[in-house]
Amino acid sequence: MQEYGRFLIGGDWVSPRRDRRIDVIHSATEEVMGRIPAGDADDVDAAVRAARQAQPAWAALHPHERRDFLARIHAGLLARSAQIARTISAEVGMPVKLSERIQAGLPAMVLESYIRLLDDYAFSEEIGNSLILKEPRGVVGCITPWNYPLHQIIAKLAPALAAGCTLVVKPSELAPLTAFMLAEIIQEADLPPGVFNLVGGYGPEAGEALVVHPEVRMISFTGSTRAGRRISELAAATVKRVTLEMGGKSPSLILDDADLAKAVKATVSSCFLNSGQTCSALTRMLVPKALYTDAARLAVEVAETFTPGDPLTPDTRLGPLVSAAQRERVRGYIRRGLDEGAELLRGGIDAPRGLERGFYVQPTVFGRVTPRMTIAREEIFGPVLCILPYEDEEQAIAIANDTDYGLAAAVWSADAERARRVARRIEAGQVDVNGGRFNPLAPFGGFKQSGIGREFGRFGLEEFFEIKSLQF
Repeated sequence: MQEYGRFLIGGDWVSPRRDRRIDVIHSATEEVMGRIPAGDADDVDAAVRAARQAQPAWAALHPHERRDFLARIHAGLLARSAQIARTISAEVGMPVKLSERIQAGLPAMVLESYIRLLDDYAFSEEIGNSLILKEPRGVVGCITPWNYPLHQIIAKLAPALAAGCTLVVKPSELAPLTAFMLAEIIQEADLPPGVFNLVGGYGPEAGEALVVHPEVRMISFTGSTRAGRRISELAAATVKRVTLEMGGKSPSLILDDADLAKAVKATVSSCFLNSGQTCSALTRMLVPKALYTDAARLAVEVAETFTPGDPLTPDTRLGPLVSAAQRERVRGYIRRGLDEGAELLRGGIDAPRGLERGFYVQPTVFGRVTPRMTIAREEIFGPVLCILPYEDEEQAIAIANDTDYGLAAAVWSADAERARRVARRIEAGQVDVNGGRFNPLAPFGGFKQSGIGREFGRFGLEEFFEIKSLQF
């Protein structure tokens, strides 16, 4: 049991104003595995005031001094990586072997990329008779999700601290434990008091209090599109800068000359990563009608290798979902797919055999899905793949873009130039061409209702600046 009773505010562990607790539930056993305090507007106000007080001194440090503090945090993450991986596996359901590389490894990689970026990043430049200055925005409120809980904090913390901003972080109440572990690491790194502040709680209380606070200059949010809309509405009252990384319904467009087996395997693996609890998952597989039968057979064969099991067992490939509510949401979409006439090729609404306890859903593949079906349009956030046949390249591009979202996509072709040409026409923030690897220096973010702003690399850093010009 990991139990935390206080928040990190102004460099000290501070008791909440009210004695309320949030239970953290183990995704595989449905038992309480941890507990955190539930904060409210008073706790948020104390954290914001601490961040505001710390802001001038932190902003005044030389970037290399801020870099050195980030390096200490990086060392702390590496030292506790095994504990981080196992904790997130239990909270969220990602198999532990993947958690070691992704849930623990990726935050350290992203933080290291900003440490290196600060070596020679120019915080000013001359344009004609003007000196252009990049200055920190001020106090930033970070509201983060449960699916990649530590990674999404680091994706905001690293550029914000590098830019000279101070932070108040409100993690998801479903998977908050590594946020508190990070706070311990930050204390051990001797970060100046008030530069990083942590308040746990529910969105309508702690989260919304952070968004409306007049001393918060910016909100960086990752989560659902519904919650992002609410944050935009609330933030408008004080004209805050808002960056939003939200939902997706990402297409994997397999062209008629592609290596079909390779493309299908990669698409299914993306769709089922973290039990489908990934905003950029490739959940719509678009295949030529002439190749549909082979593609459907291959997809089922790959899906059958994703045997559900205990996420803390090394050979598990598919863990549970994060909560009972999420499990019922995903099963509801599977029912909707059946009701609307999609062809169930594998999986279904029943619990996997022998796994009636835990938030498990069978890996599910739907075939002959049409673009107007609910399962082809709404983000399911579970291990559910939709296969959509198409007539020709033009129709494939139209189907790929026929969505409210635009976070990610993939294009597959034996002709690299053809793949690039099609990729340029996809309305998405990042498009993987023939299995291109994740790049922590490239911008990540969405078109349309998938978000506003970008994370990672210099693109993510520059979200946290105010731009000032001095004319001479």
